Amino acid sequence: MSDDPTHIREFFGARAAHWEDRFPDDGPAYAAAVAGLGLRPGDAVLDAGCGTGRALPPLRAAVGTAGTVIGADLTPEMLAEAARRNRDRDGTLLLADVARLPLRDGALDAVFGAGLISHLADPARELGELARVVRPGGLLALFHPIGRAALAARHGRRITDDDLRAEPNLRPMLARSGWRMRSYVDEDERYLVLAARGTE
Repeated sequence: MSDDPTHIREFFGARAAHWEDRFPDDGPAYAAAVAGLGLRPGDAVLDAGCGTGRALPPLRAAVGTAGTVIGADLTPEMLAEAARRNRDRDGTLLLADVARLPLRDGALDAVFGAGLISHLADPARELGELARVVRPGGLLALFHPIGRAALAARHGRRITDDDLRAEPNLRPMLARSGWRMRSYVDEDERYLVLAARGTE
């Protein structure tokens, strides 16, 4: 799929209403990934590319009523589906491109990005934008409910050495973008990268 924002909106917009029907059992994986962030009550967190908002309930549970949860997505239809599922009760839904977030520098304690990395048009710049809005020492979680090999097989492909999500490629990309990789997991049942704001 193209990483052009117009094509991304068209692709996900046409699929928004039935997106979760395709992956109905991902809820526990999202909750586990959110738990990996170690959020505290009162924290401010962004779900970047939130889609239908599956991560918003566990994010809200983690930061509590005193915390701030924002779900940002490029596709209006995805945000409408999130609202239809009442996930706007767990966080503020924001129509925005992660390349240009309407947030002040250091406003957040963490960013959660499910399936995000493969849809970035300019990954270094956009990961840098995510770093801009996170306080020093704040965290980034890049997540997918299944690992790279399983995802590639689902789409009839094989993973290649140039895959940005591979650790040897992602670690330096994160470092150039203002992040320090803390952990990397790529297993059949999950893909989860945790990084902290700050360079190595």
